[in-house]
Amino acid sequence: MTRALAAPTFCLLLILPSVACRRAAAPAGDDSPATVTGSSIRVPPDSPILHQVRCERATVAELPTDEVVAPGKIEANPNRVSRIAAPVAGRVASVDVKVGDAVGVGQPLFTLDSPDADAAVSGERQARAALTQAEAALDKARTDAARASDLYEHDAAAKKDKLAAENAVTQADAAVAQARAALEQAERRLAVLGLSAAGTAQRVTMRSPLAGKVLDLTIVPGEYKNDTSTPVMTIADLRTVWVSSQVPETYIRFVQPRELLEVRLAAYPADVFHARVARIADTVDPQTRTVKVHAELDNRDGRLRPEMFGTIHHVESYAKTTVVPVAAVIEDNGQASVFVQTAPGRFERRVVQPGATANAVIRIASGVRPGETVVVDGAVLLSAMMRKG
Repeated sequence: MTRALAAPTFCLLLILPSVACRRAAAPAGDDSPATVTGSSIRVPPDSPILHQVRCERATVAELPTDEVVAPGKIEANPNRVSRIAAPVAGRVASVDVKVGDAVGVGQPLFTLDSPDADAAVSGERQARAALTQAEAALDKARTDAARASDLYEHDAAAKKDKLAAENAVTQADAAVAQARAALEQAERRLAVLGLSAAGTAQRVTMRSPLAGKVLDLTIVPGEYKNDTSTPVMTIADLRTVWVSSQVPETYIRFVQPRELLEVRLAAYPADVFHARVARIADTVDPQTRTVKVHAELDNRDGRLRPEMFGTIHHVESYAKTTVVPVAAVIEDNGQASVFVQTAPGRFERRVVQPGATANAVIRIASGVRPGETVVVDGAVLLSAMMRKG
């Protein structure tokens, strides 16, 4: 049974050339009308009707039996998208890129004048001074402890004085560790903001974390940004993109991670792209009863753009089946049928069980055998003649 969501396009493995209906020789002047016998009709060889009838052979083609066809949309690869927010509150001093610009890793994007920058520099200097002070206090405590220990060994000081001096060394050592940690934290903040401990009135420069294109920009020089959680710029690496598709849950068993899918896009109807399944959603959408499938495509040539629409196609298995041109099948009184040429000028009407169409041919489950000649032009005319007969 064919499981298809839309009429796909396939390549036939076997195509036989069309066969013109043969006309038998007849005595001159034989203009007798067509005769109908049951489900058969005989047309005289000299009848002009035969000029309106064209035939082709039924053939065998290898077509999909289990397949998935679903609409798809190009999206930016979410693993290669950066939404950049202002790292500190401040006034936008400059914006160094525009929408559509290509940027490299570490390239400046915009700069901010921020009081937080001055506070970070000041904090680093204070932490460094506190560490210097704590280290001096530790040196003094160690000297006092050594003197108290020497006096105690010569019975010139009480034991409690020696213990008090040693305790002072411990406290001074802890103060040094605390001051050193504060300095390291201040230095990390400067590094995150891209600032130096030297100088004042420094600007915070935001740099690109990846190479890509600027897709969105919502800041201009001179405005004040107080919100550090809302992105002001979006950069995406479009060298790879995703095609996203909603696959019905009844077909999701045919799609597996790392499998290849065929992708056709409305923008490039003559091209077939190949994508590899990168992710299959873990849940089913309760409203549409579909599962979201993401597949990755190579886009180094830049032809694919987010929001392009198309279809995905995945074939699970193939089977050989009898096919005839779509035009050969007609419907009359709710039944699908074809006309089979059994001899020159003789046609037999047969009820058939048609299947899905593919590349201008239609599957025939029963009623026609491969190699038989079927009428592809003129079948409606023959049907009308049979009704009159």
